[in-house]
Amino acid sequence: MSQEFLDDVAEQMYKKRYAKRSIETYLKVISHYIRFHNGKHPATMHDLEVEAFLSYLVNVRNVSASTQAVALNALAYVYKHEIQKPLSVELGFVKGHAKMKLPVVLTVDEVKRFFEHCSGKHKLPISFLYGSGLRLMESVRLRYQDIDFDYNAVKIFDGKGGKNRVVTLSKSLLPEIFDQMQLVKGYLGVDNNNPNYAGVWLPHRLREKYPNAAYDLRWQYLFPSANLSKDPETKLIRRHHVDAKTIQRAVRNTARKAQIEKNVTPHTLRHSFATHLLQSGADIRTVQEQLGHSDIRTTQIYTHILQRGGNAVVSPLERLF
Repeated sequence: MSQEFLDDVAEQMYKKRYAKRSIETYLKVISHYIRFHNGKHPATMHDLEVEAFLSYLVNVRNVSASTQAVALNALAYVYKHEIQKPLSVELGFVKGHAKMKLPVVLTVDEVKRFFEHCSGKHKLPISFLYGSGLRLMESVRLRYQDIDFDYNAVKIFDGKGGKNRVVTLSKSLLPEIFDQMQLVKGYLGVDNNNPNYAGVWLPHRLREKYPNAAYDLRWQYLFPSANLSKDPETKLIRRHHVDAKTIQRAVRNTARKAQIEKNVTPHTLRHSFATHLLQSGADIRTVQEQLGHSDIRTTQIYTHILQRGGNAVVSPLERLF
């Protein structure tokens, strides 16, 4: 019964054009909610059960405030759109407290060591994380036409919060980008000769406005998957972009090979990009635009890192020796 309900939620979310990752996240929360209440159908529960679950996440699972907020959004969606019995505006549950975390940042020497050990087909998408400050999904979702060679820039469309921006492109990556584009051309040549191939995935409005764009080289993913797969929304055969989890594993493995003891994730490279820009004299507004932050206070976390370092404050212990 619960699986049928989850399948229906997924189908309706696809029809409403929710992102695949959002659907997966919401389904995970809803499934956890059902298990927490011993398999009871959500339609038989409401405010009290939701409050108990959200409090449990903080009190027992010790999740972050942002994780709890995602859980609330998922359940609010279910009760509003699926069960058509919206949750109360004022729910009484224990709320998680957001804590300011200083990001993990690599030194310039550590970044050099990292890329000395980074090789293979995943090096280029990883290079965009540090070289252009991209988020992981922004890198894997790049399209063939998003590279602007005239201005040495990368165009990011529909980034976090649905925002577009233009970021810097390292000239050192140009040879690898040209090679990658040849690979994309090769894949497309094979795919367009496949009678089952339905073209690359496109947002719904573009799909309707430009029906042939899915087969156009410009719209293909710059980092395509090696295999064709079934589109969960339309059930059509397409070539998706490389799996983000594959890049995450590649980053972890590279950091281990480079013997970097810090917890290195794709976002660590983005953090390092921002910090090193500031260290080299870039003003904070420029860094804000490169990162795509709406609020400059988000960008200021990197100035805190620099200000708290040994170069900014002289320890009083130094005066004793």
